[in-house]
Amino acid sequence: MSKRIEVADLNCYYGKFKAVEDVTMTIQPRSVTAFIGPSGCGKSTFLRTLNRMHEVIPGAYVEGQVLLDGNDLYATGVDPVNVRRQVGMVFQRPNPFPTMSIRENVLAGFKLNNDRLKGSAADELVERSLVGANLWEEVKNRLDKPGSGLSGGQQQRLCIARAIAMQPEVLLMDEPCSALDPISTLAIEDLIGQLKEKYTIVIVTHNMQQAARVSDETAFFNIAGTGAPGRLIEMGPTEKIFSTPTRNPPRTTSPAASAEPSAAAVEPVETPRPDDGSLPPNRNSRRSSLSRPARTRAQPTAPLIHLPRRSSLPRSSPWRRSSLSRPRTNDSSADRTTTCGGRACRDPARTSAQPTASTTCGGRACRDPAPGRALSRPHR
Repeated sequence: MSKRIEVADLNCYYGKFKAVEDVTMTIQPRSVTAFIGPSGCGKSTFLRTLNRMHEVIPGAYVEGQVLLDGNDLYATGVDPVNVRRQVGMVFQRPNPFPTMSIRENVLAGFKLNNDRLKGSAADELVERSLVGANLWEEVKNRLDKPGSGLSGGQQQRLCIARAIAMQPEVLLMDEPCSALDPISTLAIEDLIGQLKEKYTIVIVTHNMQQAARVSDETAFFNIAGTGAPGRLIEMGPTEKIFSTPTRNPPRTTSPAASAEPSAAAVEPVETPRPDDGSLPPNRNSRRSSLSRPARTRAQPTAPLIHLPRRSSLPRSSPWRRSSLSRPRTNDSSADRTTTCGGRACRDPARTSAQPTASTTCGGRACRDPAPGRALSRPHR
């Protein structure tokens, strides 16, 4: 039932705009081929050319060949309706007919083509299509209910059942899981794995993990820049494409980047030598260290005094009651730094009448009273 698709030198246009350029590939029968690439590179456009769906857009046309088992789909006299019967399509969003029941949605293709089916043949076709889409057990008791009443994943599987009811030879899927939750996505992926035994499946996806899970071959599309046509960069087995690709995609270049660099940008910057008394530029900063004044580290005026722990002192010791009640020297000019409770505190100069500097003692801020007076409360 499945057939091989061969594309040779295909160019796709929307009026004067070329959307896809020089695509040549072969899609094997009874396999899943995934199209991946950035948005706007022509994946969906190229997919629609495989069953002439792009022709519904005014001004759209193609150049090149698309062969289905050797038969040119764009040959003179080929009916596009017959092409779409052989090459079915499932779109990005579920689109069941809202005014039709589940049963009527499955048979919609036959009704639109004026094909009449007897009651038993129609029931058998509905059941076979829903079983093929893994939906029969969920809807077999409500076939007369509207198809729009199903969940998103069920509606997408209903659209797949509607497509395979026409018994196509190729099934195209344009991002079938982009609007579905993870559980519904898993159901669609399992269904794709079952359908490839009978059909040739081509899928467009932006999910790299999904392409690696469900596809046998992967085609990578890319675009050289804004307004440029999309191109096929590489195609091959999925495992090889994701592990060891052989070609590099073209990089997007802007006019400013492609212009010739200025003389100032090309001229090398001379680094001063160490023997002339200067330092080399700082690599970790945009500005050179030569443009900044040298910083000098402030030296402490007095060494730190490390006091023993309070727990090791007797209760009668004044050092245990307070670290600030220890004797002071008459040297008022020295700005001493003491350690109190394991942290450094700043002792204000004794020349000030009412010192207001806050000191940190044991993690709490306390006020140093006037010189000669005892603390209002001991430190804890």
